[in-house]
Amino acid sequence: MTPASPALVAQAGARPLSRWALLLICLAYLLPGQLSREPWRQGDLASFGFMAALARGESSWWTPTLAGLATPDGALLPYWLGAGSMLALPMLDTALAARLPFILLLALVLALVWYATFHFARTEAAQPVAFAFGGEANTLDYARALADAALLALIASLGLLRIGHEATSALLQLVGAGLWLYAMAAAPYRDRRAQGLVALGLLILSLSGAPFVALLLALVGLLICQYSRFEGARRLRWGLALGMLTAGAAAFISHAWTWRLDALQAGNLLQLLLWFLWPSGALTLWTLWRWRGHLGFRHIAVPLSLAAVGLLACLSMGGSDRALLVALPGLAVLASFALPTLKRGASAMLDWFSLFFFSAAALFVWAYYLALHTPWFPKLLANVQRQSPGFQAEFEGLALLLAVAGTLAWLTLVRWRSSRQRAALWRSLVLPAGGLVLLWLLFMTLLRPAADRALGHQSLLSQLQLAIPAEADCVAAPGQSLDVLSTLQALGKWRTDGRTPLASSSCSWALLRLPRRVSYQPPEGWEAVRQIERPADRGTWYWVLRRR
Repeated sequence: MTPASPALVAQAGARPLSRWALLLICLAYLLPGQLSREPWRQGDLASFGFMAALARGESSWWTPTLAGLATPDGALLPYWLGAGSMLALPMLDTALAARLPFILLLALVLALVWYATFHFARTEAAQPVAFAFGGEANTLDYARALADAALLALIASLGLLRIGHEATSALLQLVGAGLWLYAMAAAPYRDRRAQGLVALGLLILSLSGAPFVALLLALVGLLICQYSRFEGARRLRWGLALGMLTAGAAAFISHAWTWRLDALQAGNLLQLLLWFLWPSGALTLWTLWRWRGHLGFRHIAVPLSLAAVGLLACLSMGGSDRALLVALPGLAVLASFALPTLKRGASAMLDWFSLFFFSAAALFVWAYYLALHTPWFPKLLANVQRQSPGFQAEFEGLALLLAVAGTLAWLTLVRWRSSRQRAALWRSLVLPAGGLVLLWLLFMTLLRPAADRALGHQSLLSQLQLAIPAEADCVAAPGQSLDVLSTLQALGKWRTDGRTPLASSSCSWALLRLPRRVSYQPPEGWEAVRQIERPADRGTWYWVLRRR
């Protein structure tokens, strides 16, 4: 017997969001800055290095390497996609060509979450309470409204903002999780499509460095489908079994069966969860409470399982934010089911918090922009110069025009939210999603040059090019980060050796990053040529060495 539904939704509350408005929000989230920015450190630059090595024939496609070092996650598919795009689009900047497939993949994730929520909301157990005299929400309208809410919840997730816009294996893992979620939701309605997509999703997870996540999702999916009352869902067991076998074989061939365990620090984990999962995490807790009698039904059990697997992967890897990324699609679906049960006071509190927080943050970004281009706010200009010494901002008319348009759109959205559509289910997530899109748009138009200077490679590369001749036979960089190796080999185009110790290296040049407090003496046979400082790497020097 199905427990009573906690959702009370009239037909007016099931009004869908305008398709044009939803499309504009998605485009404003996907495109700003992606067509012109540099690869950034902490994943993006390292991935670009492996892609460039494949595209130039400097590495084997089956064992991608960068400066002699293998990929840290055992992934293959993200580097294949980036390198293939670079080869297919030689007329484009290499960084842009490598990033284009990942922009489309992020759009695919948004679409998968929308359709998964739509199918979950159509099930009988997810329907709102029927009114005595009619007037309750129509099934399809209710499903569309909840799907819009889930999409807004995913866009509003702080954890997705930067990682989702990078060309790394984390985004491919998110695609694999999204395909699994969609297939589990659509199985009762789209049997054959779900069979193929669930197997594809598990294979993508395995080839993206997450074979254990693929295995866990396959096992959880088999358990849920075994006890499902839908015949199509029970038949999905064949697709899950096929996906588990192909994912395991792919991981065996690519040597990806490694679980990167790490020590967990409770304080860092709590901070990560509070920041990374806003606002979906808070709404998910409310969903689990109000729908506690439905935990065994598909619309709760499936997204909850995906969120649990992502959290388990995060915990086992010492609080990795990239592992936690897998949980976001499931949390977005769960967050949407909180809205039919959310009290008016909680909804108003979320609106007011979003209004003040994002408005203040937008004013802060505009203040920094004015500091770069006018004599106003000298202290803010000093902060920028401290992070990026010598940086000179150049006026970009198109960027300014887009930023002004985005700010006006935010003001229009605030006025619209306060005066209309008060009954719509998705109303509580419009300001969180719109505010985050505004911040991303402002940051990637007004402050992108400064961000490239601080997070990109150009400040280090330009100094290295003054110290190391372009015709250098080889640059030894033992023990250096993948970002540094990518700067040397992919961008500087020096042949780089990151494996061989300096004492036994045959290279004529070397680069080491050492703490400033260390009094460094080059080993015998080497001499220091130059000390390089990058402000973003505080407390360290880059030492350029030359063989005597």
